Amino acid sequence: MAYSLMREAPVVVVMVPLPAQGHLNQLLHFSRILAARQISVHYVGSATHNRQVKERVQGWNPKTMSNIHFHDFPLPQFLNPPPDPEATNKFPAHFQPTFDASMHLRQPLAELLRSLASTSRRVVVIHDTLMAFASLEAQSIPNAESYAFRSVSAFACLVHQLKSNNGNNGRASSKGVVIPHDLPINCFSNQFLDFINRQFRSLSSTAGELFNTCSPVEGPYLDLLGQKPLLVNKKRWAVGPLNPVSINIVGANSSPYHRRHKCLEWLDKQAMDSVLYVSFGTMTSLSDAQIGELAIGLERSKQRFIWVLREADRGDIYAEDEKEVRRIELPHGYEERVSGVGEIVRDWAPQLDILAHSSTGGFMSHCGWNSCMESMSMGVPIAAWPMHSDQPSNTILVTQVLKVGIVVREWERREELVSSTDVESAVRKLMASDEGKSMRARAKTLGVDVCNTVLSKEGTSTAELDSFIAHISRDS
Repeated sequence: MAYSLMREAPVVVVMVPLPAQGHLNQLLHFSRILAARQISVHYVGSATHNRQVKERVQGWNPKTMSNIHFHDFPLPQFLNPPPDPEATNKFPAHFQPTFDASMHLRQPLAELLRSLASTSRRVVVIHDTLMAFASLEAQSIPNAESYAFRSVSAFACLVHQLKSNNGNNGRASSKGVVIPHDLPINCFSNQFLDFINRQFRSLSSTAGELFNTCSPVEGPYLDLLGQKPLLVNKKRWAVGPLNPVSINIVGANSSPYHRRHKCLEWLDKQAMDSVLYVSFGTMTSLSDAQIGELAIGLERSKQRFIWVLREADRGDIYAEDEKEVRRIELPHGYEERVSGVGEIVRDWAPQLDILAHSSTGGFMSHCGWNSCMESMSMGVPIAAWPMHSDQPSNTILVTQVLKVGIVVREWERREELVSSTDVESAVRKLMASDEGKSMRARAKTLGVDVCNTVLSKEGTSTAELDSFIAHISRDS
């Protein structure tokens, strides 16, 4: 009987994401890709975060994938504070209680791994680098192995290593690869840095690393990473973009798994490449003063825009007290003045659908890696406004290396208010200048190259995925 069960499940994959939207989302997209290759996938998290990622996923429906199994593990009660829009350091420190509580997933994860190991030839654990305790649990099981998933860019990983090894200037021999000299200081809280260090100590037990990127975007930097001491003996696979790249945005059938958002109907009426999409992700909270300057700058630019205007997530988005939820106010009469030119979205926005729409010609973004990959795969240039974490590194990659974006606010001025004049100038540059037009052309060319890496049988990411699946399915 045991032999029969082992034949039924030769390899199973267990996904262990960090409970923050950009991390949850990437590993759910990867689950879809592996499940489509007839691999059974077990997605681990709390009931709250599993519900969140399923409700927000775009481009496909998890209910249609019978071989993705969600495991709702209990977490102890944790503090759920609101974000601080007035903080000069924009790192979402209010998530720290959530991250700390997620360490309690370790015991139920260990029990799941032991159960799966008894009925499978091999258990493959794919964990966020910030959930590296999962690799230790895999290490204790003879027929299990773990792989670290990098939810950030390869360039950001390289910047981190160069800063660690060479001090603040980040200078290094690049062997012809473009590495700017003045590398940014990544922005974290002290508590989160301690959290990172605790997790990274466990990464040495992983069998390899996976990246949500591809050769046209980061080929040289992936090669350079492989020469660094921590990765020189590690297997690496670049399997991105993980987000769906074939999005049907024409007419009422554009969103087959969710009701079509009204902002898409507004986009349908706009000219090609005429609309700027403005969104700063799920973890950025802007002050009232900054929102006011941004609003005025968008209005004065005379460019069409869709602006996602909502407060940053809390650790548990379903436990918010409605009385405590911040209602973001715009200048008096603003929405009436921009009516027909600007669309304000205060709920969850279908970002992939917006970026894939032919009317969208630019993206003002915080440059989180999820947003960068989605924008590049859809061929949309970026107005970069980095806020924290790996975002300043991603900004350099997008603007200086790939040249498919402009900078709204330099990282060195991160504690200053960005004026309406600066916003207006950046928007006009991206959307209504010859430079912006050339940038849009480069972004579209890059988008085609990025999509071909996963859509073509000869694509580099297709080959990398084939290699990874062959590796975890090997006989010995």
